[in-house]
Amino acid sequence: MKFGRIQFTPDLMPGDVLGTNLFNFQSNEFKLTKGPIFTELLLADEINRTPPKTQAALLQAMQERNVTIDGLTHALGSGFMVIATQNPIEQQGTYPLPEAQLDRFLFKHVFDYPSEDEEVEIVTQHGNRTSMPNPNALGLSGVTNLQNLTAIRDYITDIRLADEVVRYVVALIRATREHGAIEFGASPRAANMLAAAARAFAALDGRDYVIPDDVKALAPPALRHRIILSPGAEVDGQTTNEVVAQILEQVPAPR
Repeated sequence: MKFGRIQFTPDLMPGDVLGTNLFNFQSNEFKLTKGPIFTELLLADEINRTPPKTQAALLQAMQERNVTIDGLTHALGSGFMVIATQNPIEQQGTYPLPEAQLDRFLFKHVFDYPSEDEEVEIVTQHGNRTSMPNPNALGLSGVTNLQNLTAIRDYITDIRLADEVVRYVVALIRATREHGAIEFGASPRAANMLAAAARAFAALDGRDYVIPDDVKALAPPALRHRIILSPGAEVDGQTTNEVVAQILEQVPAPR
């Protein structure tokens, strides 16, 4: 797969992400100079360090796998996907990601600082580096290709999702819209993505059917970035993880 990386900065413009049409005097016509978004696996590093207008340049790409430049639509391919990192919103020079953009991410994982031993190991291995090394220098290599990924996606669509499990997924999502600590709950897209993720989780466990425990395991990373707490809940110090845990306890799972 083709890999691309964008380092988001406060002065990054939408054209820096998508690309732009430049006039070629030799051919007497405009030619598209493609931006780094024209790839298959895109790492958007520190995505919330750039203004919302530039962040929004990813929105169409993540939803439709194509981009529009000067009125023309350009396909990115069926393999396009985005992995992003973001800095804590409390840091200076960061911007909150728009809710519509957050909803396009399947999961949000929260990483704490490494342990002391882990940090010692990091410095031991990489303390001599002054810049980001090539992935090959870290011993990373490809383990699959787009053809295999497409076959895996086709297989996962056939994983059985019983009607009672579908209703359980929907009940969890709807509960986020009724919980007193949540100002804005999850969208119907969240239900679709949670169901799709549960199918993949079941396949990884060697099953051709989804069980409620698959949904429970994936609900926190699938929902923590899709709900907005009420001001009262934030004042009380509640977290999205705690509220999702409450919903999982309150909504009965099928047996």
